[in-house]
Amino acid sequence: MLSTLNDIKQGMTIIYNGEPHVVLKANFVRMQQRKPVMQTKMRNVITNKVVEYSFKPGERVEEADITRKKVNFLYKAGDEFVFMDIADYEQTPMKSEMVGDKANFLKEGCEVQFVVFDNRPINLELPPKMEFKVITTMDAVKGDTSGRVLKQATIETGHTIGVPLFIKEGDTIRINTESGEYVERV
Repeated sequence: MLSTLNDIKQGMTIIYNGEPHVVLKANFVRMQQRKPVMQTKMRNVITNKVVEYSFKPGERVEEADITRKKVNFLYKAGDEFVFMDIADYEQTPMKSEMVGDKANFLKEGCEVQFVVFDNRPINLELPPKMEFKVITTMDAVKGDTSGRVLKQATIETGHTIGVPLFIKEGDTIRINTESGEYVERV
């Protein structure tokens, strides 16, 4: 669907330079003796790069047809992660470069979402918070309690994060997958 300058809104996904972009900010600006423009700040859905662009009157933007599909993570084979569609049990591989840092929070059987554009997965969305078992951590040092002190802990995926001193091996903790930080003990 083609939209005009006034139709661009925050949160909308549009096609810009042939790729889908999410509009982070949209500001209609009208200056003296100049034509009005729509200043936008957009994030590329595929590469996550942020771009700023001012749309001029008469420019048409196409709304991107983005869908989300629930999948389960099955296993990692070489440099590919294999996912299974929950609806039709079809298996889809995704390259390590596309998964990126999200691989730190993928455990077998966890449910995630594919972001699909042109019938191909272009990105992966994790749940905002996930639970993991602590495999190894150091013991707290007596007297090391001034302020917010963190120690390193390795979770079941092999990733290391900072946790409070009271966390022990075998504890289950909840982690914010967007920031990679400890949230709470479960």
